Amino acid sequence: MRALQVFAGERARARLRERGLRPDDVRVVPAAAGGPKGLVLNPLDRFVFGHWLKGGAQVVHLAGASIGAWRMACACLPDADAALAQLADDYIGQRYEHAPGKPPAPRHVSEVFAAKLAERFGGREAEVLGHPRWRLHVFTSRGRALLGREGRLGSKVTTPLGYLGAFAANAVSRRAMGGWLERVVFSDPRDALPLPLRDYRTTVVPLTAANLQPSILASCSIPFWLEAVRDIPGAPKGAYWDGGLTDYHLHLDYASMRDGLVLYPHFQRQIVPGWLDKALRHRHRATARLANVVVLAPSAEWVATLPRGKLPDRSDFKAYGDDLAGRMTAWRRALAESRRLADEFAALVARSTIDAEPLV
Repeated sequence: MRALQVFAGERARARLRERGLRPDDVRVVPAAAGGPKGLVLNPLDRFVFGHWLKGGAQVVHLAGASIGAWRMACACLPDADAALAQLADDYIGQRYEHAPGKPPAPRHVSEVFAAKLAERFGGREAEVLGHPRWRLHVFTSRGRALLGREGRLGSKVTTPLGYLGAFAANAVSRRAMGGWLERVVFSDPRDALPLPLRDYRTTVVPLTAANLQPSILASCSIPFWLEAVRDIPGAPKGAYWDGGLTDYHLHLDYASMRDGLVLYPHFQRQIVPGWLDKALRHRHRATARLANVVVLAPSAEWVATLPRGKLPDRSDFKAYGDDLAGRMTAWRRALAESRRLADEFAALVARSTIDAEPLV
């Protein structure tokens, strides 16, 4: 049974068949939102950024939303292997004070996570922003209309109403959702992301030492689980939320790149545009934008061997309740098993030719 599957767009499949995959082929690495699901990619991330990709000489753009932004920021630290390993420990070990039978308060979750980011990145911003080859791009969602700021009715009313409006607009079209949520990308000012972002209402802001931590916090701020991050330095004023709302899996126009491939470690085969598109199956299909994308994803057979027969996800918080030790044990087992993904990828890139399945 294979743990790792490889899917690719038409251009990428031809290139893999012709010459395999080399470090200097990669120009962009996207990292999706998805919370705990990203844990199974941790050993693969550690191998890619801590070892294999270092064999190239080109600039590589790291684009992340939500946990993907956190992953990519860790990859930019000098010892990416160690930083990514620490991320997994931090994520598995998270715990929050809460009343019995009730979820923790969003403000408390935001405060705890902000403190963890300060612990890991405080005083190290220059290391992240000065990586000689990696260029970090953090995707966030800025609220507009009712989602822009707390109104007179209070956020407990305006925020749900705002997301109801965003849901209805998105059902019509993704562009229409731009009236409620704007994509704001905090982008390494040394080199622009080599992709057009004209598909959706977008603002690009220079990523700096002052906004590195706030932008990552915002990108991970799931509505109703964490509070919005307000008035990030250097960016338009307003409330900033999870980058996965506008760009759940970063289904961007990668095919517009002049050369190179997009290497996408992902927890599934499909690349879903926005979080509100999860129920809209017709938006899960591959498009011509993914022609040069190589997706690395776990096989369904391997996933079935993990605890509860699935990837770690947020439902585990409810399933395990106050049994923190039980949840942590299950997640650590999934993390240990996912070492197979890294091992199989290492064997794959040693080949001179690679057969990939088509993205659909």
